[in-house]
Amino acid sequence: MKLLLVAAAAVAALAFAATASAKPRSARCVIGSSGAAPFRGPCRFLPDKGGSFSLDPIGRKTFSSEISTLSVFVTGPGVAEVSGLTAAGINSRWGEARRSRKDPACWEGADFRICVY
Repeated sequence: MKLLLVAAAAVAALAFAATASAKPRSARCVIGSSGAAPFRGPCRFLPDKGGSFSLDPIGRKTFSSEISTLSVFVTGPGVAEVSGLTAAGINSRWGEARRSRKDPACWEGADFRICVY
């Protein structure tokens, strides 16, 4: 039992270290949603555990709409929940997205598409 607890603690520590060392990087984003002109430009990609990530525009305060941060939270294989944070601090749920089979850099929802290259 002690060995199992020690092994579990070691795995947890390694997982935390891997997540803690995930550093933001510059990427190229293409973000489209119904009713807004698509954003195509540089963004800051911040990876999180389990394939989840967040995005911030680089060189401007918001993406094409009033959204300043997008979060993609992976809930299962090829499935995620997407939300946006406005510059005013309002959290808006965009909804479920599925990873594109044609372009795995993209996540597609009912009325939006997020691609990170």
